[in-house]
Amino acid sequence: MDSMRVSNMAEHLIGSEIIRLAGQIQEKIKLGQKIHNLTIGDFNPSFFPIPTAFKEYIIDAYNKGYTNYPQANGMLELREAISAHLDLNANLEYSPEEIIVSCGSRPLIYATFRTLINPEDGVIFPVPSWNNNHYSHLNFAKQIPIQTKAESNFMPTVNDLLPHIKDASMIALCSPLNPTGTIFGRHQLAAICEMVLDENNKRKSNKQRPLYVLYDEIYWLLTHGESEHFNPIHLYPEMKEYTILIDGMSKAFAATGVRVGWASGPKHIINKMKAILSHVGAWSAKAEQMAAAKYLKDADAVNGYLNNIKSEINFRLSAFHSGIQNLKKKGYAVDSIEPQAAIYLTVKMDLIGKRTNEGQRLNDIEEVYEYLLNEANTAIVPFYCFGAAKDTPWFRLSVGSCDKHEISDVLEKVEKALSKLQ
Repeated sequence: MDSMRVSNMAEHLIGSEIIRLAGQIQEKIKLGQKIHNLTIGDFNPSFFPIPTAFKEYIIDAYNKGYTNYPQANGMLELREAISAHLDLNANLEYSPEEIIVSCGSRPLIYATFRTLINPEDGVIFPVPSWNNNHYSHLNFAKQIPIQTKAESNFMPTVNDLLPHIKDASMIALCSPLNPTGTIFGRHQLAAICEMVLDENNKRKSNKQRPLYVLYDEIYWLLTHGESEHFNPIHLYPEMKEYTILIDGMSKAFAATGVRVGWASGPKHIINKMKAILSHVGAWSAKAEQMAAAKYLKDADAVNGYLNNIKSEINFRLSAFHSGIQNLKKKGYAVDSIEPQAAIYLTVKMDLIGKRTNEGQRLNDIEEVYEYLLNEANTAIVPFYCFGAAKDTPWFRLSVGSCDKHEISDVLEKVEKALSKLQ
């Protein structure tokens, strides 16, 4: 009876699998168990505090009384600073009028869907990926998930996308990708851009609505080793007409709770997103905006912080990758993809069908997850939580809340758990 009191959309909205797993983990912690929680796509401020200067600017902004409503599309000072930041660090030219600020990237992704997608419009997105299924559901879109493969680092290829573009109004892409921490290669992304441009040339001649690209690059400043981030507009400037970029302070500056995000795109689309979000009231706090504007202008502080946080993240990712590769050399059914970007390592635990010393068979990935949680006191997120097939043996390992001094302990516990399987 209760289900009849809500909308069909609300009734059929799927809850977050990650939140469900987090509940299991918290119950164990409450019981006094030591759990190495590597599921969290966030930063522990004890290991990854926000930039000191940024924090001081926030405090100063509150002391100056920046506590009333901000501009609906973001404070001009911040949009000007973002424009300069993108020009200097990303070689992208966006005027302040082509930028909108919100309380993190999530409202901006929602507003992009809301602005560009009519009910039953097709949205293509790769899986595993973060929340595209939920944003599609919230906006009554026709979901077109594309299963990706380890061979392409779980990034979609043009051949994956091409059969579906005629039925789509938007392609939702993310690079560096949550959950994998992998990135598009130049040629891989260039081929997708060429496909989009070719499709839109056809649509122009037929007076059809364009095919747009939502490009979430919130982790782009966190690349590791020789990895290089590519952006559609870098490769093909004409993609600017069809691309909405999602970015912000939350990941590169470990400021997930500060809630300052921005989108860049064609002015007429940004204006419509502004109208939508002004009704929702999804503004970033004015003091945080003014502080972010001041901080982004301090190139030395920004570069110094990025060098440090990338070093700390890369140490953790590389240590886990080396550890998993050592386990693989010992003959265990595990693997990992070399770290490329973000705070994630893609780990394979190919354990379905294995049996414990007690004879219990691991029948599916959920049981594999629970076995690692119970036997190794270690939690990592199965890719099925991000839309991948239920039997996919790959997991997301996040280092944002990882104490680097505990990595060897985690790996020892995982090896001990693996040694009990046959």
